[in-house]
Amino acid sequence: MNGWSSVCTLAWIIVSKYCDALPLYRQENILKRYGGSVTRTTMANSLIRLSTELRPLINLMRDHQKTGSVIHADETRIQVIKETTKSINSDKYMWVSLGGPPGQTSVVFEYDPSRGKEAPLRLFEGFSGYLQTDGYASYDAVCKQEGITQAGCFDHVRRKFLDARKGEAKPGKKVKNTCVSKANAALGKIGKLYAIEKEIGDLPPSEKAILRQQKSKPLLDDLYVWLEKNITKLEPGSLSHRAMSYALNQWPKLVVYCDNGHLDISNAAAENTIRPFAIGRKNWMFADTPERAQASALFYSLIESAKVNGLEPFDYLNHILKELPYADTVEKLEQLLPRNVKAGKE
Repeated sequence: MNGWSSVCTLAWIIVSKYCDALPLYRQENILKRYGGSVTRTTMANSLIRLSTELRPLINLMRDHQKTGSVIHADETRIQVIKETTKSINSDKYMWVSLGGPPGQTSVVFEYDPSRGKEAPLRLFEGFSGYLQTDGYASYDAVCKQEGITQAGCFDHVRRKFLDARKGEAKPGKKVKNTCVSKANAALGKIGKLYAIEKEIGDLPPSEKAILRQQKSKPLLDDLYVWLEKNITKLEPGSLSHRAMSYALNQWPKLVVYCDNGHLDISNAAAENTIRPFAIGRKNWMFADTPERAQASALFYSLIESAKVNGLEPFDYLNHILKELPYADTVEKLEQLLPRNVKAGKE
């Protein structure tokens, strides 16, 4: 650890920033009020060094995640000032994956300056199962390479029809009534699919799969026929036409959830997981260097994995930081994974 800090202090700094969205400069000011003299630069450098020591733990979490049958994935923007491979104003990305065997879920964040196919090819190499995403094309290459079945997200389809209904019904805008009515009709059909998911939400995966085949599949077949029939009646380029085109292009991925009760109708699980990062980003704004972005990814991974396993983040971090110096084998490192710490408390 560091000469100026205790394990408890480091855990508090990490949780304050990555769980409670409190930037280091605010933590510096808080400490000053109580007579502390630790600068934000000192804290940041300490976290980078600590992240290097914790990296093997994240590697184990990534490997274990791939032993499950389903991974949810998403990505979001992050500004990294001193990224040498891209300009200061260009977009860089934080990738997140959520998955693992039943009851052993982990969350892994990873920084990559690119949003291209290279990141998924690296992150999901060796995984064979279902990868549920928002339909972004950069995931296609790894699914093809690894034989992964890609599942889509009906939330994105629904949002596009909501945008169509809102945008094409603006006061004073001259549009054909069919544009608005088609968006409403689509939303009504999609709403029935979500109603089924709400009804079967607490059932075991095997029962979900059976009921989806019985109830959801006929509705999906009807929706597909309706989309193909009605897209020709709309003006190309209209919002409703775009929404229908998106749904039809994504269709093979959208219907996959009916075949497996472990899958969801949408990729909301990944979107909800990435939300704490998005909230924190509003406060700390950017990462200075790629190293700091990677350190942030690591600490978000630990905190969000602790949360999905029912562990209090501060207690979990305090525990693993105390035990880390003694974890000199892979077996001892594995005991620091959230699922194993949780099992030890039960």
